[in-house]
Amino acid sequence: MSQQDFGISGLSVFVPPYRVQLQDWCQWTGGDWAKISAVVGHSFRLRGPEDSVYTMAAQAALRLIIDNKVDPTRVGYLALATESSSDNAIGAVIVRGLLDQALEAHGLPPLSRNCEVPELKQACIAGLYGVKGAIRYLAHDGAGRCAIVVSADAAEYELGSTGEPTQGAGAVATLVEQNPKLLALDLAQSGSASNYRIADFRKPFVRYAEQEPGTHGRLTDFPVFNGKYSTACYLDEVICAFDAMFTRRKGARAQYLRELAAAFMHRPYRHMPVSAWTMAYLFALGADGGKEHEELAGYCAAVQQPLEKVLEEMRSRPRIASDIEKGIAPDEPYPLTALVMKAFRKSAAYKAVVEDKLQLGADLMMNLGNLYTAALPAWLAAGFEDALDKSVELTGRQILLVGYGSGDAADAIPARVMPGWEKAAVRIGLKASLGGAVDLSQDGYRTLHGGDAASETSSLVRKGFLVRHAGHTQTPRFTDTGIEYYEYRR
Repeated sequence: MSQQDFGISGLSVFVPPYRVQLQDWCQWTGGDWAKISAVVGHSFRLRGPEDSVYTMAAQAALRLIIDNKVDPTRVGYLALATESSSDNAIGAVIVRGLLDQALEAHGLPPLSRNCEVPELKQACIAGLYGVKGAIRYLAHDGAGRCAIVVSADAAEYELGSTGEPTQGAGAVATLVEQNPKLLALDLAQSGSASNYRIADFRKPFVRYAEQEPGTHGRLTDFPVFNGKYSTACYLDEVICAFDAMFTRRKGARAQYLRELAAAFMHRPYRHMPVSAWTMAYLFALGADGGKEHEELAGYCAAVQQPLEKVLEEMRSRPRIASDIEKGIAPDEPYPLTALVMKAFRKSAAYKAVVEDKLQLGADLMMNLGNLYTAALPAWLAAGFEDALDKSVELTGRQILLVGYGSGDAADAIPARVMPGWEKAAVRIGLKASLGGAVDLSQDGYRTLHGGDAASETSSLVRKGFLVRHAGHTQTPRFTDTGIEYYEYRR
């Protein structure tokens, strides 16, 4: 093992107990269960009025520290990655305060007073940015210490919107160290891409302007988004990140993708990463040339598209941002390649190249919904648990992490599974975190969705970190309007 290996030593997941079964949701809304189950998943979680992004983050981080026997005094970097902040001044330091309270209750020392506490925000890629920042910290002034990156979010969409079935809430805490126990990340061979997309997926502050706070001072956090345009942005930015990675790492692109043990991507819903991975493989065939062009030409012929026209499209970059300024929202950034994808999905190679690479943890993820920043680390956690249960041999094998954040940014990071990964994977506890779910009725769902307590939430005795109340004092001597007060219940 190289002394310059940096990466992930542990993962811990927290989701609130309140669950919406999507089959029930389809009955309430008239949704197509066959389509929803195939494209989106099986269920999602909602936060309760006593949950906030900070309490969920602290819960995941506390489990990580206790289950992995982390010495709190060694933690020099505690980052919070989220797009669901309820405070525009501070963030991770709130999580730090909650952790210190709970650590004392467990007879453990507090986090180091010299711990850095950054908050990162770039839509759903912020968690991966946090891990990269942690590695850079450990490689320089944080040598000899460890870092924790918590990705926590609540994905909420308006009732009746196309995003409604893709909601979710939860947090994933990631332990980052030198000489990692689970996964070494190769940042030197990684690829990054970013571009401003204007109206892809946004959360402008004006959405809060006329809201009245609900229970515990909470405001709804429904985004402004354009579904088909957002899909086009996701596909295009991921392709650019892959191109940047392959420019650095050289060698045959398609063969590298074939040889990977697995890939884990940002997952807003089940079908999105499948489409992005499929397109990335076809682009790899196009870039490699030679015999790979023969394979690509077969798929092109099946949909009556000339190979050279498809290659020309792959060498171009759609003008997504400038088009949206003109009021044009493209449905498909690479229309010819999209046609070729249909032929590829019918081929014998599709299962090995796409389905098999994305299968680890995929079934577990059907029960989580969209976790925004926590979606990628949650899938990684699910994948390792799944591999452990199925006795999949991963030691020394290569996997790929693909992050994405609307607006847009994407990263593709090669990684290597470490010897003894099983000992770290057994402590993840994702399936255990899904236990104790409370299925919501239609009335309970609508009430909780609006930010108020439902009958199901009132009857459940919660443990862990909770929002006790929000302040409303405003005097010349003291003001705490909107500030959340917390408690920790063992």
